[in-house]
Amino acid sequence: MSCSKYMPAAPVCLIENDDNGKLRVKKEAKDILDGINEPVVVVSVVGLYRTGKSYLMNRLAGQQSGFALGSTIESKTKGIWMWCVPHPNKKGHTLVLLDTEGLGDVAKGDSKNDSWIFCLAVLLSSTLVYNSRGTIDNTALEKLHYVAELVENIKIRSAEAADEEDSEFVRFFPSFTWVVRDFTLDLEIDGKKVTDDDYLEFALQLKKGVSRKINDYNLPRECIKRYFPSRKCFVFPFPVTSQEDMTRLEILQDQDLAQQFLEVTGHFCDNMFVNSAVKRLKGGHIVTGQLLGRLVEIYVDTINSGEVPCLDNAVVVLANLENQAAVQEALKVYRRGMEEVKNTLPISIEYLTCEHQKFSRLAISEFTKRSFKDEKMEYLKKLEEAVYMCYVDLLEENQMASERKCRDLLKNLFSDMNKRLQDGEYSQSGGYELYCRDRDAIVKQYRREPNKGVRAEAVLEEFLKERKPEANSILCMDNKLTENEKQMKKEKEKAALLEQKFKEEEEKRIEMERMKETEKVRHEDMVKQMQEKFNKELEQQQQEMNRATESKLKEWEEMLKRGFKEKAENLEGEIKKLNNEKECSSGGAIFKDYVMPLLSPLVEMVPNLLMQRSMLKSLKMGLKH
Repeated sequence: MSCSKYMPAAPVCLIENDDNGKLRVKKEAKDILDGINEPVVVVSVVGLYRTGKSYLMNRLAGQQSGFALGSTIESKTKGIWMWCVPHPNKKGHTLVLLDTEGLGDVAKGDSKNDSWIFCLAVLLSSTLVYNSRGTIDNTALEKLHYVAELVENIKIRSAEAADEEDSEFVRFFPSFTWVVRDFTLDLEIDGKKVTDDDYLEFALQLKKGVSRKINDYNLPRECIKRYFPSRKCFVFPFPVTSQEDMTRLEILQDQDLAQQFLEVTGHFCDNMFVNSAVKRLKGGHIVTGQLLGRLVEIYVDTINSGEVPCLDNAVVVLANLENQAAVQEALKVYRRGMEEVKNTLPISIEYLTCEHQKFSRLAISEFTKRSFKDEKMEYLKKLEEAVYMCYVDLLEENQMASERKCRDLLKNLFSDMNKRLQDGEYSQSGGYELYCRDRDAIVKQYRREPNKGVRAEAVLEEFLKERKPEANSILCMDNKLTENEKQMKKEKEKAALLEQKFKEEEEKRIEMERMKETEKVRHEDMVKQMQEKFNKELEQQQQEMNRATESKLKEWEEMLKRGFKEKAENLEGEIKKLNNEKECSSGGAIFKDYVMPLLSPLVEMVPNLLMQRSMLKSLKMGLKH
């Protein structure tokens, strides 16, 4: 991929947030994403306005500047801005950085709009970075009330109870990183030095009790633990010593910044590059830049319509769009290959079926790369039907090309004989024997000619049948032969025509058998490809569930350790539900019992289509006569 063609040299606005609180996807950013066909790792940063979010994103982009930093109390980032850069660690991947509008901007005064910005950052990212200043105390966590509102702003399924849904957020939400800026305290708990991560876990500890005050205290902490599969923390010291320099971070060189600040920045960037996962949809399907662009549009349109974004609905809409595109791209692969074959007609049925098998395999492979959630094989069937129609059309074109070539060949071969016929050479005594000798010599010469195609014997049979009255006329006029000999010759002619008819029927039978065998091999190959895709998707879903199970097990152990018996029991039920779901999704059984019956009818499609067309052709010919 050319960075200059697809990737901007600077950030662009992805989602515009106008003065009326309406969200709009910007065409320039969408076009950039449409040009990225590789997997994306999406890192979003959220936080209160004027807390230095943009500086971190610039460093992740490997640049000194890019995202606007600003140096006043005014929020510089409006909406969501995007910067796509080649991933520094993952070859063939794009790092998509999303810098969000600062939450709690006093000039805006719209908390609902803030909630949607936060919600979109969660929905679009594979890693969510929350940026704050000072310490992780109760005030800081109260400001993160947006996390507690996620259950109201995001649905997993179109119809399910919220309390059932929020237990599943951990399966689909991004990893969570809390960045604490301008941290001045010692990292110690009870007199012992601790890590940044220990500090975060300490700050997220729950209090025992059932009072409203304790519930309010626990709520944001519980949501962070419950919704995000993994947590990480980085505490940054002040970057510079003077307040004046704090407003000039964008132009300061590394030597002007505090060494410890630079070290933490390096650790933060390295962690993002190594541990931020590829963005995936619910169900585990890998997201490309193109898919991310469509996902942005789906979520923004849903929010603007007044509805709540639903993961299932988004995946269904996205799958339908992507599967339609997958069918078209796969069909292009088949048509391009077969167009080259078409230019060489007429060809043997062996070569034609071999090429059909090769390019249809490539088409299925192209389809499986892009398609997903085609559970009823609806789009695979559409592709197969379109491929079959192209193939059947090509079979007919090959027959017609063969027919034209054979008729032209016979016409040329019989030109001298036709002249003798006109000159009356066969109308004299012994003319019939001369006629048969010349005709049989021409038939032998015709059969020796190569590359006549699939209609060689059929055209010869029709040609000889057309000349039968001519042969009978010459036989009747030949006074050298007795009536008995003439009758014997007639019987011999009849037998020869029957033999030629048999050769034609045998040619058709062999042709049909070859096509059936080709379709059988194709079907087996298609089943193999679909099973590999099915197993891969199942593995992705298993990874999704494993990630959720590991997170819940960790929380369960902590709840038990800290004496939260009821919460531990609830988690136990959720873990059991996940394990049951994993056990039920037996790949081989599901594929055999559900998927195979959907694929099986496809193997008879070409022979059936050929039979239907043959019957229709015969019917038309009958009506014509």
